[in-house]
Amino acid sequence: MKYRTVVMYMEIGCFVVCVAGWILVCSTMPTEIWTWSEVDSIVLTTSNYFSNLWKDCISDSTGVSDCKGIPSMLALNWDIHMCRALIIISIILAFFGSILVLVGMKCTKIGGSELANARISFAGGMNFFISGMCSMVAFSFYGHKIRSEFHDPTFRAQRFEIGVGVFVGWGGSTLLVFGGLLISIFLGKEGCRSSSQKYPVFPLPEAYIAVPTGKSAVSSVRSVVTESRKSRISSSDSRASSISGISSITKTTGTNADV
Repeated sequence: MKYRTVVMYMEIGCFVVCVAGWILVCSTMPTEIWTWSEVDSIVLTTSNYFSNLWKDCISDSTGVSDCKGIPSMLALNWDIHMCRALIIISIILAFFGSILVLVGMKCTKIGGSELANARISFAGGMNFFISGMCSMVAFSFYGHKIRSEFHDPTFRAQRFEIGVGVFVGWGGSTLLVFGGLLISIFLGKEGCRSSSQKYPVFPLPEAYIAVPTGKSAVSSVRSVVTESRKSRISSSDSRASSISGISSITKTTGTNADV
């Protein structure tokens, strides 16, 4: 199997993996269970509290649930704002990365030449990789916050546990990082190698050739000076011989005229 065919199949597989990771990260946005907690109030009634970055919800054992959006954005902590921003940036970068990789894939033949396709796919792979890193930081920080509050003995408020949304986000971020890194490595090597082959190395003139290691720079300069002197002397000799030839021809023509 040729190298180009292997790279093409690798592109297709990594593209599918990255798109799957992007879908998983997007699915965590409407997911309500990022954190959850169960509170037993009465023997027959159990309340479940769960929330995400956008709203808080409560449900009981009868199946009735009620959600309330966060009333003020400015009243939130900075960590919630950071997680929101990172996940939104991750989704946007993965969207543009999917478009770039789809255009630059070898099987689509949309980007143009092989070099252009490799560079476009490399840019898309970097978008996927950065997208996965942004979402991984957001989900990891949010999960670490929940775990630290749960195990903190001085924390007096209600304690929550990590919900399904964070685990789904971890899985999607891992797929984005893995697929984007493979695309960037393979297509980056191909793009750099193609660019170096496109511009061949031309031989330099003799004046710019490096001095050999066996000779010093002074000796090389002296040789150049002696060669120039020899060329000047030869040119002056040729000029003198040409002048003497012209004078002899003039004399012969003058004697013939006298005769």
